[in-house]
Amino acid sequence: MRRTSNRCDRNHILASFATIFLLLSNAIYAKNHKRPSLLILISCGSSNNVKDESDDGTTWQPDTSYLGVGDKSTSVKAEIQDPSLPSDIPYMTARIFQSQSTYQFPLQNSTSRTLLRLHFYPSSYPNFNISDSYFSVVVGGVTLLNNFSASLAAEALSQAYFIKEYYLAPSQFPTLHLTFKPSDKSFAFINGIELISMPPLFDTDPTLAGSIGPGDDFDTAVAIPIQSNNMETMFRLNVGGQYIAPTNDSGGLMRSWYDDSLYIYGAADGVAVQANTTIRYKGLPSYIAPLDLYSTYRSMGPFVDVNKNSNLSWLFHVDPNFMYLVRFHWCDCEMTKPNQRVFDIFINNKIAASQVDLYAWTGSIATPTIRDYVVQVKNMTDDSQQLWVALHPTDKTKAEFADVLLNGLEIFKLSDNANSNLAGPNR
Repeated sequence: MRRTSNRCDRNHILASFATIFLLLSNAIYAKNHKRPSLLILISCGSSNNVKDESDDGTTWQPDTSYLGVGDKSTSVKAEIQDPSLPSDIPYMTARIFQSQSTYQFPLQNSTSRTLLRLHFYPSSYPNFNISDSYFSVVVGGVTLLNNFSASLAAEALSQAYFIKEYYLAPSQFPTLHLTFKPSDKSFAFINGIELISMPPLFDTDPTLAGSIGPGDDFDTAVAIPIQSNNMETMFRLNVGGQYIAPTNDSGGLMRSWYDDSLYIYGAADGVAVQANTTIRYKGLPSYIAPLDLYSTYRSMGPFVDVNKNSNLSWLFHVDPNFMYLVRFHWCDCEMTKPNQRVFDIFINNKIAASQVDLYAWTGSIATPTIRDYVVQVKNMTDDSQQLWVALHPTDKTKAEFADVLLNGLEIFKLSDNANSNLAGPNR
C-alpha cells in the first residue's frame, strides 16, 4: 500500500509541475506570439516533447501527465507512415485504451469557449487490429462520439487521417475531463489532442432560417440562443480561393480553410475572383477569419439573363436530426453604393435572408462582415441528409447588377442539448 501511495503522490507532484510549467509557457508564448492564453498540444503516446518542423516548429507534449492515476493504457507507434500525412507529429504515435480512461486538462477561463481537436490516424499498430476499434468520447458530460469507428470514418472520407473539431461551451469547472470509453470487447485510441482558449467567436445569436419571408425585415426573425451550445465543425471553406493552412490562420486558432469547389452543385459554378484592392478588417475582429479569406470570392459572372434564372449553390452531407449553424463571410470589393448587387439567401430551401445588400450593410467598399443562420436538418430514408446553401439575385429592388457574392462559409453542428449529444452515425 505504501508503494502505491508514494507512486500516486509522485504522479500528482509531476502533474502539478507540468501544469504550472504549461501555464507559464502558454502565458509567455501568448505574449510574444499573440497566441491564445491556453494552448495545449498533446502528442498521444509520445514519451517526450516533440517539435513539428513541418509548420512553425510547434512543440507537442507527451500525454502522460494528463492521464488519471492508475490509468491502464498502451503507447504504440504506427507501423506505416502514409505519404498523405502532413507530419509524423502527432500521427505516428498513439495512446490505446482497453478500458475507460480520462484525460484531465486545466482550464483558465470559465466564461469562454474551448476549442478541442482530436487527431485520428487509423493505421496499423502492433498487436491491435484498428478495424476492431469502436469507442465513445465524452467531454464535460457531452457525448462527442458514440460507438465510433475511426477506420470506417477514414474510409468514408477517403483519407488516411482526419481531425474532429469542437467548440465547447463555457464550463463552470476549472478542469476539463475528456473520457474515452471502448465499446464491448474493443479498444479506443487517439493520436493527438489540441485545446485552445477561444475569443468570443460566437457572441451573437444566429437567425433561424425560414423565420422571415419575402418583404420581412430582421425585426421579425427568430434568434436561436447559442451561448450554451456545444458545436462541431463540419465544413470550413475559402470560397473562390485556395486552401489556407493553419499556420496562416488568424487569432492563433490554427484552423484549416478548404477550397469550396468540391461542394458546388450544378453547372453554374460561378467565377472565382481575386480582389484587386487592399483588404482590412475595419472593425471586424481579426480572429474571425484570416484576411486571405476576404481577398477571394465567388460570384455568378456577367451574364445577366442566365444569372436571373439560376442560383449559386453548394451541397453538403450532414448528420440528420441536428440543428446547424451556417456562417457566411463577405467582403464586397466592387460595389461603391447601395442597390448595385442585391441577393437572397436560401438554406435547405428556407429563406435565411432577403435582399442582402452588402454595401448597405457595411456602408463602405471592401469591408469584411459575417452573418449567422441556423437550420434544422431532419432525418429522411437513409442515415444521412443534405444541407443546401443557395444564393439568388433578386430583382425586387431593381438592382444595377444581377449577381451574388460569397467569400467564405462555415457550417457547425449544434449539440442536442436534451440528450447532451453531438455524435452522429458511423458511415
